[in-house]
Amino acid sequence: MTISGAQAPDSSRPLPQGAEKAAAVRSMFDAIAPRYDLVNRIMTFRLDVRWRHRAVLRLGLPAGSTVLDLACGTGDLCRDLENVGHQAVGMDLSWGMLAAATTDAPLVHADALRLPVADRSVDGITCGFALRNLTALEPFLAELTRVLRPGGRIALLEVDRPRNPVLRLGHGIYFGRVVPFIGGLLSDRDAYRYLPRSVAYLPPEADLLATIAAAGFVEVVKDRCSGGIAQLLTASRT
Repeated sequence: MTISGAQAPDSSRPLPQGAEKAAAVRSMFDAIAPRYDLVNRIMTFRLDVRWRHRAVLRLGLPAGSTVLDLACGTGDLCRDLENVGHQAVGMDLSWGMLAAATTDAPLVHADALRLPVADRSVDGITCGFALRNLTALEPFLAELTRVLRPGGRIALLEVDRPRNPVLRLGHGIYFGRVVPFIGGLLSDRDAYRYLPRSVAYLPPEADLLATIAAAGFVEVVKDRCSGGIAQLLTASRT
């Protein structure tokens, strides 16, 4: 079943950039929001639940900390943050995702590149699988640096490619062919064709870690999750 109104980037054209990318991503996530959680659980075999729990633990903040969850989607990470005693605030550019959210945390419609948050006012920031959907990585990291207090922590989840060549081949086939098929059955095929292609937006590992460090972070660590099909990036604000 295809959800009416999806405006995923055309898979026959080069990946969009700038304002075109922002508009396409926002429209796409508005459209796939109603079944987003269901498709995620099925196509990751619920590994996404484990990755989010790991992100919250690696955040390493005391209970009661104020944590922003950017690109919060339907609020999965917000719920995990609240379950360990944090004060979560979810922010997303997609009205559709916010409307489909199932969390009691406060939710804000906001652009992650222009956060409506005071300087040095939060203890931690999480973000799940959205780095490749940003129009630019450096302004995003600059915003994280601005709103985090010194010593604040970030935990960023994103897809990855396994190092092992056999796992990489299998993952490439699954991510490139099976995921769009599942997405097409349950949600929107064009959207789930775009998501595997969007990995191309991510810089190489060394460049990504260096960019995070250059933005004002120390103790930058990359954890490979589930054989390297996902990555968890953590760091502390200087």
